[in-house]
Amino acid sequence: MKRRCECVTEGSDEKGSRTLLNTIYTDLYITEGQSEEVNTQHEVKQLERASKIQNLHDTPIRCHDIFKALPDQHGPIRVVLTNGVAGVGKTFSVQKFTLDWAEGLENQDISVVVLLSFRELNLIRGEQHSLVTLLHVFHPTLQKLPAENLAVCKLLFIFDGLDESRLSLDFNDCQIVSDVTQKSSLNVLLTNLIKGNLLPSALVWITSRPAAAYQIPPSCVARVTEVRGFTDAQKEEYFKKRFSDEELSSRIISHIKTSKSLHIMCGIPVFCWITATVLENMLTTEQREELPKTMTDMYSQFLLVQTKRKNKYHGQHVSSPQGLMEADREVLLKLGRLAFEHLKKGNIMFYQEDLEQCGLDVTEALVYSGVCTEIFKRESLIFQKPVYCFVHLSIQEFLAAVYVFHCFTSKNTVVFSSLHHFLKRVMEKSLKSKNGHLDLLVRFLHGLSVESNQRLLEGLLGQIEDSKKTTQKVINNLKEISVNINIFHCLMEMNDISVYQEIQEFLKSENRSEKRLSEIQCSALAYMLLMSEEVLDELDLRKYNTTKEGRWRLFPVARNSKNVVHCELSKPHCEVIASALKSNPSHLMDLDLSWNKIGDSGVKHLCAGLENPNCRLEILRLVKCRLSENNWATLISALQSKPSYLIELDLSENEALKDAGAKELCAFLKSSLCRLNTLRSDISFQLRSCRLSEISCGSLVSALKSNPSHLIELDLSGNNLKESDVQQLKEFVKSPDYKLETLRSVDCNCESNCCQQ
Repeated sequence: MKRRCECVTEGSDEKGSRTLLNTIYTDLYITEGQSEEVNTQHEVKQLERASKIQNLHDTPIRCHDIFKALPDQHGPIRVVLTNGVAGVGKTFSVQKFTLDWAEGLENQDISVVVLLSFRELNLIRGEQHSLVTLLHVFHPTLQKLPAENLAVCKLLFIFDGLDESRLSLDFNDCQIVSDVTQKSSLNVLLTNLIKGNLLPSALVWITSRPAAAYQIPPSCVARVTEVRGFTDAQKEEYFKKRFSDEELSSRIISHIKTSKSLHIMCGIPVFCWITATVLENMLTTEQREELPKTMTDMYSQFLLVQTKRKNKYHGQHVSSPQGLMEADREVLLKLGRLAFEHLKKGNIMFYQEDLEQCGLDVTEALVYSGVCTEIFKRESLIFQKPVYCFVHLSIQEFLAAVYVFHCFTSKNTVVFSSLHHFLKRVMEKSLKSKNGHLDLLVRFLHGLSVESNQRLLEGLLGQIEDSKKTTQKVINNLKEISVNINIFHCLMEMNDISVYQEIQEFLKSENRSEKRLSEIQCSALAYMLLMSEEVLDELDLRKYNTTKEGRWRLFPVARNSKNVVHCELSKPHCEVIASALKSNPSHLMDLDLSWNKIGDSGVKHLCAGLENPNCRLEILRLVKCRLSENNWATLISALQSKPSYLIELDLSENEALKDAGAKELCAFLKSSLCRLNTLRSDISFQLRSCRLSEISCGSLVSALKSNPSHLIELDLSGNNLKESDVQQLKEFVKSPDYKLETLRSVDCNCESNCCQQ
């Protein structure tokens, strides 16, 4: 295990490129828990979110400590699931854990570490194995370990790369296997190992990209961790370690700080390496090109640099970038086709037959994997069957964009009248994706339409007539569509910063409410406020002079706000609210959803947020939300599910509350989990909308007697209650034994000091 893990490759597996892990390893930012919505966003968006929150919150944990319980945790941690976007360093963390164990430095209570990758397991997925024979196949040295000793030894199974798995794990309907010598399919074997039916004493560590993590049921996982990559300080540490020339490292660090998108992407170690490769080449040679400012600029230069290196290695010399690209055009476009076809399928691992289907000769691919490995690399031979992958998902997406752009210019795709029409159709298609898996591809396509990148990659992309005029038409189209934040990113890739500048001016303005905001400006403003390290005190959508659609574009800012008021909700906005309440950390403390017909799905999302341990909501207003009886039961159940931080709950003008709902609410007041200070069941003198009777008053009396220390204000106005109905409640106001300070009940004609103090 020491020999296997002590050397690693950084973006390349060519001869002589392997490096001692301990010489380059930089501690990654690993936190317990998982960011909300990681399964439904493109990984670049997840990285943008992580780049902000890692600088503000959370205490990172060392990879060596992931099986160690925190002071407030009870019981052993047997199964750990570690999430992280592609290239963020999950495998390096696994190798560092294993290496330090093998060298006797950490976790010496573990007897055996069994390191298995899903890409290896894929190759024998059709075979039948017992746990014993599986160990013997991948770790022959364990043949000396008797089967009966497996239960005595403390084993750790590490399954790396769940997102690359081609196995079908079924945790609901699975054959039970508890004997380490019993043969079964790999699916059944792994499922039983994770569930604890098989070798329950063993520890299990699974790594995955976020979108695949759902395959493991939460009930099977004792701890979820997230690798968020480099912090800002660690980014600088990386470049300083890589370059002994301090001036060079300082220039590179200064440059990436000038571009928000480049700086965010450098949270991924692989992108730091790409950036270092490009900028070192440009800053140490006599190139006169402007340094890359966008992601498309960076990847275009990267493709150029690596192809030059390959040609130099083979003794080829091409004087111009265009000639260079034409010489390598055929192979690069085949790689681009492979990238695009499998991006559509969600594949990042390829086998020989996949290459052949795209017209790639294996020897051609090996030229790029053996020398130009920074673009495409071949994984080590497993059972003599090579496995291929791009060094990083973003490189696959870039080459896919190059291929698609080439298809347009060479008319090998559906004929469009113009480039701006073509890009508009591509954008519209990407917007239909639920998880945004085409977002980065679309950003690259727009970046490739820029004249400077067309000139750089002319041998690959072909020519576009009247480039400047076309670029302006594309920009105008984007501003007209203005559906989501990716359009803002596409504008940035096209070097159009007009929207960004307009928002900067808006934020500096003293009369913001007078300035009319377009929908694209609202999307851009939402992005900037979400990425801000400063949490917004209040999100009041009425203060923004824009359309209803524009206000809806601003609503995601709720995730970075303490107080949300006066909002008109649609179904997606309820999901945003749930996300804000679940966020780690959650900033939302005051939520006013009044006068919105939330509906069953909205209540479901709201309750999911209220039940989450991260929720810190103190004030919840649901005035006239037209909730049904079932909604009340669900809501009150959610409030009772964990210790509540609520100090005020406003349920005014909800006719379906009635006595039955009040009874459920009183059960919450009796609960030791309740620390509610204010309960207003009606603040309107116009409608007696909650339909409460003396029965509800009796329930409230019982609740206060049971748990007298919480309720300090009670408003029962508008419920047609008699003075006799509220008499006992009045006595609570006068009694020093109760905290009730204010009681309002207009219908009993009692607004004197006896009812309100």
